[in-house]
Amino acid sequence: MAWLEEKGCGQEKVTYRLRDWLFSRQRYWGEPIPIIHWEDGTSTAVPESELPLVLPVTKDIRPSGTGESPLANLTDWLEVTREDGVKGRRETNTMPQWAGSSWYYLRYIDPHNTEKLADEDLLKQWLPVDIYVGGAEHAVLHLLYARFWHKFLYDLGVVPTKEPFQKLFNQGMILGTSYRDHRGALVATDKVEKRDGSFFHLETGEELEQAPAKMSKSLKNVVNPDDVVEQYGADTLRVYEMFMGPLDASIAWSEEGLEGSRKFLDRVYRLITSKEIVAENNGALDKVYNETVKSVTEQIESMKFNTAIAQLMVFVNAANKEDKLYVDYAKGFIQLIAPFAPHLAEELWQTVAVTGESISYVAWPTWDESKLVEDEIEIVVQIKGKVRAKLMVAKDLSREELQEIALADEKVKAEIDGKDIVKVIAVPNKLVNIVVK
Repeated sequence: MAWLEEKGCGQEKVTYRLRDWLFSRQRYWGEPIPIIHWEDGTSTAVPESELPLVLPVTKDIRPSGTGESPLANLTDWLEVTREDGVKGRRETNTMPQWAGSSWYYLRYIDPHNTEKLADEDLLKQWLPVDIYVGGAEHAVLHLLYARFWHKFLYDLGVVPTKEPFQKLFNQGMILGTSYRDHRGALVATDKVEKRDGSFFHLETGEELEQAPAKMSKSLKNVVNPDDVVEQYGADTLRVYEMFMGPLDASIAWSEEGLEGSRKFLDRVYRLITSKEIVAENNGALDKVYNETVKSVTEQIESMKFNTAIAQLMVFVNAANKEDKLYVDYAKGFIQLIAPFAPHLAEELWQTVAVTGESISYVAWPTWDESKLVEDEIEIVVQIKGKVRAKLMVAKDLSREELQEIALADEKVKAEIDGKDIVKVIAVPNKLVNIVVK
């Protein structure tokens, strides 16, 4: 490329697979295009003082019969007269859905401002958007359009940043249950029967392979969220979807997984409502609680919701082994589970916190780094190189202390009984190897 430019034969240029964007739509819904066509053949923009131009409210939305949008039927809105008596008609086409969705994130910053798009100080405070979550198809549609609009507004001095979004995250897809025949063709679920753990085509009798695929009406494998909420509750659905696997992975829907999420929430409910909540901390859960706060906080920030929920399960298992639950740890745990199961969390919060304040307004819990330090570690005790015991000991013991503890263990004493100890090799924080003959 450099050689071609040097010889004057051409120059480097970045091109995109873009075509002209047909911006108009012949339908009622959508932003009206603020243009007026006058009978003298000229067209002008609607005066700024009359913006924003909004759709007329009507119940009579029907085809115009002329190829124009239904707005052509609404003559009171459609026909206008200039001060000099010249008559005109408003543009009847409306903007596509991309128009509003290309800048809505800016309006979220200051939604009630009637004077401008948004306050300049608020735009500086909140822009650019930290993270944009959307499917891969957004990369060449919405993201491209939104970026174009944002850069245009930046050139006009309306927004303070050159780029609208700092990070893009493409989420995966929840796949439905489906089946393939020997040709690889998908078979609708209503044409499949299960016999002895295998799946067969109802019409041909052919054994089918289970192969998750995108949910579709034709395959009869669509899962209606309303039905799931009706049977299991909204919190179960939320927890299951976030626990299915990594957010960017495409994973098959599973009724068994849904049942598992419901059972987990049942355990959470029993833990808080059945366990004795006490004001004094005996320290038994110090480490696992602080590990849980740290892990869940970091995993949420990293969009790793499945591992965050897994850590919540670790805490529940540990807490269930104790007779009592420290009240501050109970409160903190409820706060941690709130993003995943907000309805359950709010109910439990009101029973434990008894302040009347919603959990949504309570500061996120913090962890104590000092509680994460390992006070004890597991070492192995070998006899002639073979593991004979595993012991929990204080961290950073000396070689002499490790040797003394290992030789005092009842299991080790039984193994070396009647034998002569030739040498003891102790490696701090790792192992003790006893050589005997």
